[in-house]
Amino acid sequence: MMKKSEVKRIENEARRQVTFSKRRNGLLKKSYELSVLCDAEVALFVFSPSGKLYEYSTSSVMGNTIERYAITSDKAEETGKKTKEEIIQHSENKSARLHKKIGLLEETKRRLSGESLGSCSKDELEKIEQEIKRSLTTVKARKNKLIQEKINQLKQQEKNLTNENAELIKTREMVKNLKLSNPPKVEPAAAMEGEETAMFHL
Repeated sequence: MMKKSEVKRIENEARRQVTFSKRRNGLLKKSYELSVLCDAEVALFVFSPSGKLYEYSTSSVMGNTIERYAITSDKAEETGKKTKEEIIQHSENKSARLHKKIGLLEETKRRLSGESLGSCSKDELEKIEQEIKRSLTTVKARKNKLIQEKINQLKQQEKNLTNENAELIKTREMVKNLKLSNPPKVEPAAAMEGEETAMFHL
């Protein structure tokens, strides 16, 4: 694998001038190829170490390309500034709305807790009362739902236990019937010993 050469300033002046000429010609050639192959408008400026200008432009007048660049650059800058200003303004408006909403929620919370009621009118108090009633209704509905879910869960557990007990009883009966249908056999030696004992007693 070839090792890439490090790009750094050439210290030898003669070699530096030769390299400049080669790379400059290659850059001009690439600019020409880009304009022909891709139908692109290209403008290139190169200043040598001694200050000599080398340029290339697809336009017959270099100034036309420079003017086009200046107009496009100004428009892009204006668009960027406008976009940033709009983003900042949008963020500030959103922050203000959120701050206002938080303030209203905190005031509502205090009033629902029985605080800051001295400045409330009759209509506002009735509205707070209706909010409390709606909240209580919601709480009761949620509570009843949780209770019903717990009841259903316990019923399912009871059903599972019943099924497990039935399976255990069934297994136990099968084992019992199996033992009754297959009694243990008496070994021949043990049977003969029993007969000899009986004869002795006679």
